[in-house]
Amino acid sequence: MRTLRNTLLCTAAFLLLAACANMKSTKAPGADLTPLKTFYVQRLPADQRGIERLISERLNALGYRSTFGLDPKPAADVDALVTYQDRWMWDITMYMLQLDVQVRDPNTSMVLASAQSYRPSLQRTTPAGMVEEVLDEIFKQ
Repeated sequence: MRTLRNTLLCTAAFLLLAACANMKSTKAPGADLTPLKTFYVQRLPADQRGIERLISERLNALGYRSTFGLDPKPAADVDALVTYQDRWMWDITMYMLQLDVQVRDPNTSMVLASAQSYRPSLQRTTPAGMVEEVLDEIFKQ
């Protein structure tokens, strides 16, 4: 009986830990984001939720100049291209489960920096909150 109880407790602890929110970020070796001042956020064609707008608004709030659009290349010269992938899940309501954001060189599309936020149902936040935490992670000093 004691072994069964211990097994159940370990399983419950594992499930709780597996369902935790997490943040990952990477930066290309030698990448320096400090000279970047202007950004273009490329909207995913299937995105109808306005995530590109949220990303652009957050970049503007951080003191950068940002525009967004559906075109793969910006109309004007920019210092960096921003791409993203959002993943949504249903749990009584739709919520953003994961957001990946990449800051890219606009000429080569090479990833300079990226961050990913994963928030399961119990740790969910608004899409704007996920955009904020991802961009803050990318641009933290």
